[in-house]
Amino acid sequence: MKADSAAESSISVSQDDKHILGVVPNYATVNDPNAVFHPLSAKEKFITAAHDTFDPFNWAIAGLYSAVYQWQNDYPQWGQGAQGYAKRYGATFTDGALSSYLSEGVLPTLLHEDPRYFTSTNRSFFGRVFNTVRYVVIDRSDSGRPRLALSNMAGALAGGFVGNAYLPDPYANASRGFRRSAIALTGFVTSNLGDEFHPEIHKVAKKLHLPF
Repeated sequence: MKADSAAESSISVSQDDKHILGVVPNYATVNDPNAVFHPLSAKEKFITAAHDTFDPFNWAIAGLYSAVYQWQNDYPQWGQGAQGYAKRYGATFTDGALSSYLSEGVLPTLLHEDPRYFTSTNRSFFGRVFNTVRYVVIDRSDSGRPRLALSNMAGALAGGFVGNAYLPDPYANASRGFRRSAIALTGFVTSNLGDEFHPEIHKVAKKLHLPF
């Protein structure tokens, strides 16, 4: 019980900070990179993955992307109408869910990696931006030491290529798989940017009297 409490405190995400601007999930950010490091248990890694996968924001963003794919008539074999949209929605959400569970739950547990994002100790703007990109390639092990982020890269690749099992031809090929993997890695960077700069984002929102 004490170990669980220590790990929870090391995540350093207050109740108000679990969503950026009250919308975007922010469950696994360590806001104080100088805090005493406590590793996450396998259970906590899977809980983090579940939060990031099934948060209402991700259901909504999958719906938005699916609407764009429908409008552009991507995957024309699936047709239009409600049935075509449902297929696009299922594929879009599954891509994201696979990437999240593999990169934050399954692979970090097997490879003893820490799936959390630790904010930068460098307070310059470019230093912080560099940290968001670096964390896609170099993260931390369960011991707290820097290591190659195999979970991020393998999770993105696996998520991209598993889609070949349910996408129609000619979209189920290696080229499309690498493209989906690249999109997933770009998504990791975007997520890190939000996590890194969310205190400033909240300050701007308050100055503008936004309801967040």
